[in-house]
Amino acid sequence: MNLLTELVAFIVAIGVLVVVHEYGHYSIARLCGVKVLRFSIGFGKPLAQWVSKKSGTEWTISALPLGGYVKMLDERETTERIAACDLPHAFNRQPVARRIAIVAAGPIANFLLAIALFSLVFATGVNEPAAIVAAPPAHSAAAQAGFQGGEKIVSVSDANGNETEPVRSWSDLRWKLLSAAFDHGRVVLAAHDGGGTYDFPLDLSQLRSKDLDDDFMSRLGLEAGGGTLQVAGVEPGGAAERAGLQKGDRLRAIDGRPVDSASTFIAHVKEHAGKPVQLDVLRGGTQPLTVTVTPAAQRDDETGEMVGRIGAALSAQAPSVAVRYGPVESVRLGAYRTWNIAVYSLRMFGRMITGEASLKNLSGPVTIADYAGKSARLGPSAFLSFLALVSISLGVLNLLPIPVLDGGHLLYYLVEAVTGKAVSDRWQLVLQRAGLACIVALSAIALFNDLARLIHF
Repeated sequence: MNLLTELVAFIVAIGVLVVVHEYGHYSIARLCGVKVLRFSIGFGKPLAQWVSKKSGTEWTISALPLGGYVKMLDERETTERIAACDLPHAFNRQPVARRIAIVAAGPIANFLLAIALFSLVFATGVNEPAAIVAAPPAHSAAAQAGFQGGEKIVSVSDANGNETEPVRSWSDLRWKLLSAAFDHGRVVLAAHDGGGTYDFPLDLSQLRSKDLDDDFMSRLGLEAGGGTLQVAGVEPGGAAERAGLQKGDRLRAIDGRPVDSASTFIAHVKEHAGKPVQLDVLRGGTQPLTVTVTPAAQRDDETGEMVGRIGAALSAQAPSVAVRYGPVESVRLGAYRTWNIAVYSLRMFGRMITGEASLKNLSGPVTIADYAGKSARLGPSAFLSFLALVSISLGVLNLLPIPVLDGGHLLYYLVEAVTGKAVSDRWQLVLQRAGLACIVALSAIALFNDLARLIHF
């Protein structure tokens, strides 16, 4: 069932993104008076096709649903004689400004789609984890900032306390810190701790560019907290069962440290392979108990290192907040979120080129399908947000100045606009081969990363 969900969600996601991207090219081409011969969703053998009586465009759905294209009338791409009445409608005969507009319209359509999707999510409202901090590891940036666990972050500002921005949820906090982390500076987090509101100066300079992945918050010692952690089940014969833990026990502290997030608890257990740890639990909702359990040493499948495991499944319930905005504010935040993600994507890609960030950040169709399925199971808001994220990635990728991509064609036309001369066919052929090699290499790396995540090698 999960595989079917992933497959359907993936096809829907790719279909929507391709249609929007190609329709951007198509609509501006038609607006500029260019004749569009074919609008194809997918590649390869056509499965269904029909011709518009009004425009003469052939609309096609093809067998391989991993992309699409818009074929325009172009003298350079046909050996057949073009009727004199159609020559003014050929793409290659359009002024350079129109050609730039037509090529740029695809990525722009992806960005507009992302803004619309984010705006819809913000306007309809979504439940997100509250910005409550779990007890941070000792010596982490969060611990050095003064966090002890349980504080609710309400705003972020720069090191001087200026440019204060409110924080509405954990994901909102994550995006604000991600933007600030690229500057390798310091921020001030204002948070409630029950006795008042205090400032917590957080140092982001320890983060390197290659650390800015999905786990960068953990590297700072920041984990969502404030929730409850229960034992959802115990493994027969495991360390947890031998120690007397039972399903339904609520975990309150480990070695005297409060626990309100699964990641904090698991990290502590992993670090204490073969060493006894003391658990404070609440059984039946009223009975406090102290249980001593010794985590068994097992080899981690991902890292190959020996880590501690107690053989218990955990169930976490984190506090959430309903985040909802008005129509105007939703559009503003949708545009702001789209801009931030696009800039982040460009920066990350640049750092991968310079070697500052790992190429493991590249993902291919397998990972996209996996996340499409997961987000679809979480609900409409999660799936729409995922769709917006991939739409931005598609727009950014197509704007890269790589021949065969939209960005490569834009580069040709910009050179033509500046010099007054078109890039020669010979140079275009050479650059196109180089661009194709780049795309093949990137695709191979992305596919390798997909397989590595799938089989953990």
